[in-house]
Amino acid sequence: MSWFIPALAMVLIIEGIGPLLFPNKWRNYLLQISQQPSNQLRQIGGVLVIFGTLLLLFFS
Repeated sequence: MSWFIPALAMVLIIEGIGPLLFPNKWRNYLLQISQQPSNQLRQIGGVLVIFGTLLLLFFS
């Protein structure tokens, strides 16, 4: 469990780069995402979760 806080910190840093450096582009991106169908967002989320899990297993 000692990896959880550093992993969370990395996620927060990576997620914060977009709005910090490109706030207008980030806002437009979020508007486009909000107009996507729910099924497509679920598929994207599922792929990201699977990819993240595989990376975590591979590198740990």
